[in-house]
Amino acid sequence: MNKMGIIAAMAIASAAVSSPAMAKKQATYVMVNEEMGVPVFPYDITDKPYKIVGVVTAGVRKATIFSKEPSQKKIYAEIWERGEKMGADAVIGAKYGDSHITALSWGNTKAGGVAIKFLTEAEIAAGAKSDTLEGFNPETWSGKKM
Repeated sequence: MNKMGIIAAMAIASAAVSSPAMAKKQATYVMVNEEMGVPVFPYDITDKPYKIVGVVTAGVRKATIFSKEPSQKKIYAEIWERGEKMGADAVIGAKYGDSHITALSWGNTKAGGVAIKFLTEAEIAAGAKSDTLEGFNPETWSGKKM
């Protein structure tokens, strides 16, 4: 085999080995906000029964004074990261405010929502009652203003 043949064979072998390793794991969600790509919603979900897992809060910071304000997509991704760590299927009632300069950052956007877990068919059959955001006060759960 000539030098070009060896190089071509090595390139093919390298591509075959690295392709599965570089394949990104595709996340699957019970429900997803198509626009944002994560299961975070600014409203209550009324068509699927759920239990409240807890309150999610996040602070999204700008890197420098010249950085752009965080996008809604980035803010929702941060909220979802925290909700996912709580074992949630989705985060509802998501909201965020304007960016404010703090002692530790050039701009911090406070965000939050309510982490939920959807009821299983067995739980529904056993008579488990669905929660709702109506009358729910996240401050009593977290002690933090949202």
